[in-house]
Amino acid sequence: MRHIDVFNGDADGLCALHQLRLAEPVQSEIVTGLKREIGLLDRVRGDRQSVVTVLDLSLDRNRAALLRLLSDGASVHYIDHHIACEVPTHARLRVCIDPSPDVCTSILVDRELGGRFRLWAIVGAFGDGLQRCAVRMADAMMLDQGRQASLRALGEALNYNAYGDSEADVAIQPHALYELLHRYVDPFEFASREPIVEVLAAQIGADLQAASQIAPLHEDDHCSVLRLPDCAWSRRVSGTLANRLAEQNPRRACAVIKESLGANYRISVRAPRATGAGSELDCLCRRFGGAGRAGAAGIDQLPAARLDEFVAELRLAARRWAHSSMPGEP
Repeated sequence: MRHIDVFNGDADGLCALHQLRLAEPVQSEIVTGLKREIGLLDRVRGDRQSVVTVLDLSLDRNRAALLRLLSDGASVHYIDHHIACEVPTHARLRVCIDPSPDVCTSILVDRELGGRFRLWAIVGAFGDGLQRCAVRMADAMMLDQGRQASLRALGEALNYNAYGDSEADVAIQPHALYELLHRYVDPFEFASREPIVEVLAAQIGADLQAASQIAPLHEDDHCSVLRLPDCAWSRRVSGTLANRLAEQNPRRACAVIKESLGANYRISVRAPRATGAGSELDCLCRRFGGAGRAGAAGIDQLPAARLDEFVAELRLAARRWAHSSMPGEP
């Protein structure tokens, strides 16, 4: 039997697969990439001898490739937390998709495994910007503040490394990072022994410092928009910066914009965490060719001519969310 593991190269994808393969060791082919490389199933060819595991990748963005694999006879196990418009049913397809705002793929895998490797689920949740969820799980394990801080720093470092327009932008390729990580059952041991963790932490600090020198394109009580110059540090830091901005002001929507291919922009967007506006954010970004999950979304290629339109729509939505009565985190 041929096993193929396909996963997003960020913290959530890395930690989700790591948990699965600690529980169910197999020799598998690895297919992964940077955060922007969402359509990874396009790279996979399978047949009746193939078992494909897909983690932390939008089903909507991989639908055609998924149906092709099933038609060719492959069996597919699909675990994800991005919003999917319609989930296909098939005898060889096993699906766990939950777009709830308090889960990520690492948490979904943790549930399937009954918490066997929960420390890694906490790392994945921290990396995916789900600080409250991660802290709740860590508190339940009676982890002290120092150990929680270590897991958070590790999750943010793993997540940060997935951002960039090319592998030249990042310190280590996601495939190589997974191979390092998968040598360790204990995330604290990984963080203390592998030099790449310190390298990533230092790079995050330098990139966030550079970002702090940029004045907002727009900022009010409900919405913050930051436009970064096109350079390696801005391509790396956009996701980490968006998560930090969302955490610092949970009642404000935020967007981090950076120049991308040609005359296009790549945008990371976060809904205000205090309003429960996650699904609306996904709908907004879809109107501009993007997608996302509850509370976090993005646009890979927004034409420059539509930038002002997007910012105006986000500002309007942010004001509406701020005055809505939707339930959300306090």
